[in-house]
This record gives sequence, C-alpha cells and structure tokens, in this order.
Amino acid sequence: MGLKMKLEKSLYQKSYLFFVVFFLFMIWGFWFTYFSKMGEQLNYRLHFHGITLILWCLMLIVQPWLIRLKKVAIHKKIGIVSYVLVPLLLFSTIYLLKYRLLGIKQMSPYSNFAVALVLNALLVFIILYGLAIYHKNKGTIHARYMLCTVFPMIPPITDRIIGTHLPSLLKYLPTLEGYPLVPIYSFAIVDILLLFLCIWDFRSHKRWNVFPFVLLLLVGYHLSVLNFYKFTFWMEFGEWFLAL
Repeated sequence: MGLKMKLEKSLYQKSYLFFVVFFLFMIWGFWFTYFSKMGEQLNYRLHFHGITLILWCLMLIVQPWLIRLKKVAIHKKIGIVSYVLVPLLLFSTIYLLKYRLLGIKQMSPYSNFAVALVLNALLVFIILYGLAIYHKNKGTIHARYMLCTVFPMIPPITDRIIGTHLPSLLKYLPTLEGYPLVPIYSFAIVDILLLFLCIWDFRSHKRWNVFPFVLLLLVGYHLSVLNFYKFTFWMEFGEWFLAL
C-alpha cells in the first residue's frame, strides 16, 4: 500500500483488513498466556477482560466492513453498543490491574511504571474514542480516530510477542529493578506508524487535523510511562490506587 493510494479510499475500503491483522496479532501475543490455556484460567477477571477486548476487536472489524457494504443503518446500531462495551472494557482492565497488584504492600518503581503503562493508555483510549464519537457524523474524521484507538493497545501485545518469540531483543533495553522496559519497542513502532499516517494523510488530502494530534498524544503517553514513576506525585497516586 503506497502513498499514491488515497488514505480516505483505504480507510473506507480496506481498514477492516488492518483491524483483522491487529486482531490476529492480539491472538498471537496472548496465545501462550491466555488463549492456549483458556480452560486452565480459574480467575474470572481474565475472562471478563478477554471477552470485552475480543468483542471490541470484532466490532472494529465489522464496522468498516459494513461501511464498505453501505450498510450505514446497521453500522450506527452496532455503534450504539460501544456505549456499553467501552465502559466494560475500561472497568475490566482496571479490575484486572487491581487484581495483579494484590499482595503488594508498597508500590515499587516498577509497579508505578506498570500502573502508568495501563492507566495512561486507558486515558488515551478514552480521548480517542470520545473524539471518534464526537465526530460520528463526519465520516472521514470519525474513521481516523477509530483507527487510532488500537494504538494504546499495541504495547501489551508486542511486549508478549517479543518476550516469548524474540527474547534476544531484551538485552538491548534499559531495565528497572531488573525488568527490561519492553514497551520501548512498542512505543517506537506506534510512533513510526503514526508518523507514516501523518505523511500519508498530508500527501493524500493535505490534512493535519487528526494524526499529528494523535502522534503528540501518544508521544506524551509514552513519555509519561517512561518518567512518571520517578516523580512524587505519581508515587502518591500509586499508593492511593493500591489502597482502593
């Protein structure tokens, strides 16, 4: 897919393929930790989170496909379901994060790093989804923001793929309390993809109204994850979150 092809045409005719690829990468990333062991997962929180995430991915695939088929009425009806699904996705993620912090008496730098990685991603996701809904009657803007909702979800997937299949890459990363900061690779991938979309959108339509903003938003998220754990305000927030 070259820059000569109009981005708008790709969004309306082929974006469902991007979401299919994302869904397959999600299955690959979580295969060894979840999908291959679904019968062994005794904690309902994992299934709750897994189901909401799978439903969100399926919705992302179906919605542009319906637009491609000009089934706008059905597209809008399914879109209403997201008003329930998104809060459930947010709740299930926070609920699972809280569960994983059980047994920790005091937040460590790496724990605060992990909390920033999850909660700040959710904040970015909410902003992007909210902007997509706000512009739901402006198809070109709506489609761009919905496409971008996957970017905050990429680190958990790529982290697992790298840790399982490309462990040799871990030695090149800085560490925190002995843990390699694997999301750095994910952040680089996301930023490069968004920079590509910025250039493609400008060359196709002379537009700077979505992807550059999303790039700045994601870079801010990435910097927050890599730095917040060092600051007192985030340490205090971490202790408050742990005590909830």
